[in-house]
Amino acid sequence: MIGNLKSYSKYKESGVPWLGEVPAHWDVLPNRTLFVEVKERGHIDEQLLSVTISQGVIRQSDLLTNSSKKDSSNEDKTKYKIVNPGDIAYNKMRAWQGAVGVSQYRGIVSPAYIVVRPRDKQNAMYFHYLLRTPVFAKESERWSYGITSDQWSLRSEHFKMIYCSVPSESEQSIIVEFLDNIDFRIRRYIRAKQKVIKLLNEQKQAIINKAVARGIDPNVRLKPSGVDWLGDIPEHWNLRRLKFLVDNVNKQTSSKMDEEIYIALDQIESWTGKISFPEAEVIFESQVKRFRAGDILFCKLIPYLAKVTRSKQNGVCVGELLVLRSQRADLLPEFIEQKLRSVQIINIVNSSTFGAKMPRADWSFIGNLLIAYPDSTQEQKTILDFIDKNTQRLSLAIEQIQEEINLFIEYQTRIISDVVTGKVDVRGIQLPEVEDIGEPESQDEQEILGEVEDSEEVMNADE
Repeated sequence: MIGNLKSYSKYKESGVPWLGEVPAHWDVLPNRTLFVEVKERGHIDEQLLSVTISQGVIRQSDLLTNSSKKDSSNEDKTKYKIVNPGDIAYNKMRAWQGAVGVSQYRGIVSPAYIVVRPRDKQNAMYFHYLLRTPVFAKESERWSYGITSDQWSLRSEHFKMIYCSVPSESEQSIIVEFLDNIDFRIRRYIRAKQKVIKLLNEQKQAIINKAVARGIDPNVRLKPSGVDWLGDIPEHWNLRRLKFLVDNVNKQTSSKMDEEIYIALDQIESWTGKISFPEAEVIFESQVKRFRAGDILFCKLIPYLAKVTRSKQNGVCVGELLVLRSQRADLLPEFIEQKLRSVQIINIVNSSTFGAKMPRADWSFIGNLLIAYPDSTQEQKTILDFIDKNTQRLSLAIEQIQEEINLFIEYQTRIISDVVTGKVDVRGIQLPEVEDIGEPESQDEQEILGEVEDSEEVMNADE
């Protein structure tokens, strides 16, 4: 994307391991000389802001929209800190993971967040890019304290002791202009690729929905189901309510065994059921549900996200997931999983939700849904094999496009780090004009950018 980037002509030792050599004309200064801490409180009517790992400071309303996250803020916001545009905020419990950024908004943040304001004429966006690099995150980890990673905290007094690279005001502006340009172009690329992924996913869902709703024999005789949303079904298929096909298991626990896995909502990929596991050990304080290998997990919160999966291991999961266990030998759990994740079922469940901010479905409705299925497990298996075969090409295409997107994001991360630490010189680079594409409009794009991550606030942490 950008070629022929060269190093500066002369360097000096910064004296700071995480920075290494820096351009000879740059300063290396401690944060206490670059920022002043902001502790102004009492603005309870301001909008609530959050600091995310992958996007920085955003409005909490944007974070919660189309997400399974809940508003976990305190009702009493008298101790929440004011943030003005240009201020930098970081989550002291997540700074080592990159939860830091400059704010474009006026609002308030949790008392557990640290807010600083650049002194003099420093360019806040330069420090936004610098403080969000992986190398700074590693330095934040070095200065964070706590018994376990979930308790590591970068206190204000330790943030002030970290040294940063500081070019002149004019050079900071050049760097920001260059990186903004790169950011716009990569976002435009991602948006175009995401549209392709969306179309491929729609094709996949059409194949799956047709197969689990009517089978794969185009000449099969049909009969009326008697249900408007279900329509006609194959004549030889069974029709029973879900609650007579599966048990809704609600075995509560507050502990997890060593051999068990933990599944939260954000670990389940929408429409595919793929499960991602956190690298660090999970610590939870609330009650969770225990499930067995083969159980189907169905998210009743914001059901249109279609978070439905079937685990191959025993484990525990959050309470917003229904644990459904097959109770019939003539119905494959794999078929139930595909059925419950089909567009037809997701749409009807979503139509039943209550609650405007965080819509939920209820088991009393879900359990009473009529489910049509073949009367033999062999036909069910044939349908599942058909789905695998006819969606494999689409899945591979989606994976390939996603890999391309990930490579561009990795490239951007590397370029940002090299530029803000002075490894390459962007002065004099001719930048192509780009149109501002605005903020991501879809949750799918946000997920590609990694913006739906663990950005939960650490509440009740007064200073």
